[in-house]
Order: sequence, then structure tokens, then C-alpha cells
Amino acid sequence: MPQTREAAVVGIHEYPLRVVGPGVSALQIKAASAARALEDAGLSWSDVDAVYDTGSHQSIGGLGISEYFGIKPKLIDNTAVGGTSYEFQANHAATMIAAGKCDVALLTYGSTAHSDRRAIGTGGAVGAGIANPQSNMEASWGQTLIANYAMVKNRHMHQYGTTNEQFAHISVATRKHAMRNPEAVKAMTDLEFVGVRELTVEDVVDSRMIAWPLRLLECCMISDGGGAVVIASKEVAANCAKKPVWVIGGGEATKYRENGGDITVSAGAQSGPRAFADAGVTPDEIDVLMAYDSFSITVMCMIEDLGFCKKGEGGEYVAQGHLVFDDPRKPAMNTDGGGLSSNHPGERGIYLLIEAARQLRGESNSQVDGAQLAVAVGNGGQLGSRHATGVTILAAD
Repeated sequence: MPQTREAAVVGIHEYPLRVVGPGVSALQIKAASAARALEDAGLSWSDVDAVYDTGSHQSIGGLGISEYFGIKPKLIDNTAVGGTSYEFQANHAATMIAAGKCDVALLTYGSTAHSDRRAIGTGGAVGAGIANPQSNMEASWGQTLIANYAMVKNRHMHQYGTTNEQFAHISVATRKHAMRNPEAVKAMTDLEFVGVRELTVEDVVDSRMIAWPLRLLECCMISDGGGAVVIASKEVAANCAKKPVWVIGGGEATKYRENGGDITVSAGAQSGPRAFADAGVTPDEIDVLMAYDSFSITVMCMIEDLGFCKKGEGGEYVAQGHLVFDDPRKPAMNTDGGGLSSNHPGERGIYLLIEAARQLRGESNSQVDGAQLAVAVGNGGQLGSRHATGVTILAAD
């Protein structure tokens, strides 16, 4: 299938701080990131005619954020599906641009999760208040978000014989990339990580248990942060300051609890093939994989379900060590350091798009030689129950 190149990422910015300190709000992070992303593109606020916002930060959605930014968009999209919201939104923006509904779409994210001391992953076990259909099978038994993911890891190990040592290679690869990223090193330092250095498999398997069998170094950090992405039509992209990164394919899917269902299979098993078919490429052609790494098991499932290896063979695949940027085998994974070692303010999907664009521009701190194709795959919700998986495939100019 020939690739269509109607919409491109033309501007990006990642907010540099992971601990913002008092007096900085999520909205301020969004505004600062948006201004810098537009500057990166060589565009202005008046060029923006589409706003994408989850509406989950400071209770301001697309209407409120448009007023805050001082723009009057033709199109507002408040799609909110957790950590993968920004892959969904990027796909929607590309579709709307190709349909002629808008020309310049602005996606922003901002969070002060660390400064707010939010109990992400470990909170909400009891005392949740009014029962609802989303939590009636977890909250009653005190299951936290991290326990949900630990359950999936445990099942993967039981079902396929995957070992802790194999899972550890995911953390080792992301930390290698993080140590080449000054912002990630500062993040780990500011968040008082013990041992800001490259990791070994032994470091990971010897780290303390958080929710069996997930260990500390298999779990994402909780940081502040944010960023922005500008997606524009091919006509606008032709006159932007940086070379375009084309959105060539996308796929979206959701999954819920089901009798007889396999919890080691994510919604990516549906959205991945859709995205590759849309883009007209295969997993073997991908140079960079930006996979949502809330936990090591999330990455393992995404690698398998998107077709980089067969189901159940992810352990052997990651243990081969070819996820690092300087290995000639591909794809390289999470070359910014990922949620495990760079940033995770609660919803990390926008960073996947940002680093994928960096790689395809040739601007990454862990640059893959000749990178031409990248996949951003996010996961929102809880892997062992209800979740969404959005896939966006990008190509260099």
C-alpha cells in the first residue's frame, strides 16, 4: 500500500523539568510547551485552528484551554483514554487534516503529579467511595494499579516461562539511553534515585519488590512534566522551520475483562496490525519503537502484540540486547530513557511522539543511524483489565 503523507509533526517541545517546584501549574507547563513547540515549527498561535486536550488537568478541557491560549479553533478534540490519549489524538488530527477540516493541530500535556504527591499506581485500594462498573472487580479486593500489572507479569511468566532476568533487559536498555540524556539524568537526580548510572540485570532483579513479581526498577518514576506537539498539513509543513515527520498510519483499540480472555494479550493486538496496514509497512522495517513503559510488562506485551516477535517469545527477544540505540539490529526502544528512567507524570503518551519525531529528525541523544520509521505505542488504563492501546506510525521526510 502506498503511504499517504497528508499530515506531519512539525513542532515539538518537552518541558525540561521533572520536579517543577511550588507555584508552577499544569496549565503553565502546557502553555510554555506549546509556545516552544510553535517556535520550533516556525508558526504562531494564530496559525493554530485545532486543539487536542484530554481535559484531565486542572479541570480545563478543549474549550477552556482554547481561551487560556487565546485561540479560536475550528476543531476541538477531548479524547481521553489515559496514557495513550496522545496517540489517539495524533491519529485523529492527521485524519482531520487530511480531510481538510483543519490545518494546524496543537496537542499539549502538563502535570504536577510529583509535586502534588499523587499516589499513582499504589493508591485507591480501599475507601474509593461510590462503587462503579469500572472498579467493582478490583477495588473490593484492594487491588491497586500496580497489582493489576503485576498480575499480568505473573501470568506471562507462568504461561510462557518468561524469567525475571529477561524482563530486566527492558530496564537495562532504557537506563542506558537515559544516561545519555541530560534531562533524564537531572530527573533521576532530582527525584533522588539511588544509583544514577547504567544498570545491570542483577541490579534490576535484586531491587526491592513492589508488587510481586514487579520490582522497583521495573516500575516507572512519578515526575512532573509535560510537552507539546504540532501537527500540520503538507502545505503548511512545506514552509515550517524543521523538516516534517509524517504521520503515515494509526490504529486504536480497547480491551476489557472477559471470560476466558488472555490478560497477556493487550489491545495492541488489534490496533497494531491496523496501524501497520494503514501505513503500508511491517514491524521488520521499524527503526525506533517508542513503547509505553509504565512497567516492564507493558513493554513486553506491546513488543509481542505489535508483531515484533511471536506471542510468548518476548522474553528471548528482549534478552538478545538489541533494544539499544547502537545495536545494528532494530528497533531501538525508548531512546529518551522512557518512563522507567526519564519521565512519567501520569500520562506519558505525548513523549512517545516527541522522541519518535526527534529520532526521525536526527536530533536524539541516542540517535539511531539512518532512522526512517518509528512507532509510538501507548497504553492507557490497566493492562490486566480495561485499557486502550493507540499506535501511531511516523516516517522521516
